[in-house]
Amino acid sequence: MRVEDQAKRAGKNVSLWEATSTTEVLNPLRENTTCDICIVGAGIAGLSIAYTLSKRGRSVVVLDDGVIGRGMTARTTAHIVNALDDRYYDLEKYFGEDGAQLAAQSHSAAIDRVEQIVTEEQIDCEFERLDGYLFEPPNESLKNLEREFEACRRSGLEVEWVKRAPIEEFDTHRAIRFPRQAQFHPLKYLRGLEKAITEKGGRIFTGTKVEEATGGDKPEVRTADGYVITTRSVVVATNSPINDRYVIHTKQAPYTTYVVGLVVPQGYVTRALFWDTAQRAGMEEHIGPVPYHYVRLAKGEPGAEEVLVVGGEDHKTGQADDFEARFGRLEEWAKTRWPKASETVYRWSGQVMEPVDSLGYIGRNPADSDNVYVVTGDSGNGMTHGTIAGMLIPDLIERGDHAWAKIYDPSRATMRTAADFAKENINVAAQFRDYFTGGEVKSLRDIKPGGGAVLRRGLKKIAIYNDPTTGPYEMSAVCPHLKCIVHWNDNEKTWDCPCHGSRFDGHGHVLNGPSVADLDRGESNG
Repeated sequence: MRVEDQAKRAGKNVSLWEATSTTEVLNPLRENTTCDICIVGAGIAGLSIAYTLSKRGRSVVVLDDGVIGRGMTARTTAHIVNALDDRYYDLEKYFGEDGAQLAAQSHSAAIDRVEQIVTEEQIDCEFERLDGYLFEPPNESLKNLEREFEACRRSGLEVEWVKRAPIEEFDTHRAIRFPRQAQFHPLKYLRGLEKAITEKGGRIFTGTKVEEATGGDKPEVRTADGYVITTRSVVVATNSPINDRYVIHTKQAPYTTYVVGLVVPQGYVTRALFWDTAQRAGMEEHIGPVPYHYVRLAKGEPGAEEVLVVGGEDHKTGQADDFEARFGRLEEWAKTRWPKASETVYRWSGQVMEPVDSLGYIGRNPADSDNVYVVTGDSGNGMTHGTIAGMLIPDLIERGDHAWAKIYDPSRATMRTAADFAKENINVAAQFRDYFTGGEVKSLRDIKPGGGAVLRRGLKKIAIYNDPTTGPYEMSAVCPHLKCIVHWNDNEKTWDCPCHGSRFDGHGHVLNGPSVADLDRGESNG
């Protein structure tokens, strides 16, 4: 079974990484089995954990409902950085100076860890070290940039001021240089991890949907096909946890972020990472990070010109539908700074899980048994958070502690984030108003081929996808996770939950958690 099937991707649009990596064949689990640690999720977090444990001689099984990395790891732009999406001066507020230092230390160690693995395992994944530059938009005060510089220095990062970021045809004015950041091709990196894991005895099963993961005295993982993995510890590394129905989801929010890839001449763009701190008018009440821009250079198809990869334009998942406008703004922003950028050859979106206090949740799952672990809350830095999980969770499993455990503890709480915590949960509660509103369309005739919409039928909300080949397909519009009403995403051709970020394809098959179930099918579909 090949991954051209949309149900094996996180959305219709193909990312640069998917377009430039080999097609894979699914390898589903076909029998009950046992292991020391069962890991649910074969993205960067799951495979980083599996790599460390298998290298230590532990018996590891990894399960994923798609092929390796084709969830949110394939939707990233793959910046590997200690220049975090959220400001270090905010980390000092939430965790104190010591906590901000641990954050800087752990993300720096993650960059080193990726480089070490690439070298030891000889992974050809376009890994390279390069500088990163953070700058303010034109005509903005440098006050916050100066605050961030001082906080970075207190955190132990060797940042420095430069007169401008190295963009030849656009003056950024003063910028912060972050030395020795990195980038790579994420799917090629995961293929290297896969090879190393299997050579060390680890087993990876793709095309295997997990329905339940439990800990305690008899920990086990159950699949949709009825197979059982008996284990000693369970790790859920599914971007948004599928085993936690409520606790974690009150402390983080799903945001959709957009990416464009534009053709640029060879050597035109300086090989560096670029970030600005832009915030559009009207975004003052934005929960989580502001929708800034992030930029890198990548290889395109073999023999083609380079690709300028530009991301941003974030919004709460399922709560916007102006996709074309967002892509258009990214393209305009990029061409203002790099005028020789030409054709847009890639457009895709991804989902960022944003915690209320800016750092990922990596460790024992709250309100669960001690032998159940979770990785989530990437906060836009999934490559380093996932790699940190590969260092932190194996030590928690084997030794019960780690120097970074406290700042990444999923059960942590701080009164300094109480306002954001309340704001986020009020936003979620507001989505239940959809039960009392009318439908988005009045009849099936209003839904174009290839499109979808929610229609009210009596007391029920029905999600209808107008399949261009077979015609209208009906299902319940109620997300199985916590019963929010899903919204149609015409960009990725998916149903998105505006509460906690579950995503389903046009026919209602779950693509992204926390839901583990599909949308209920309408009676007309049998």
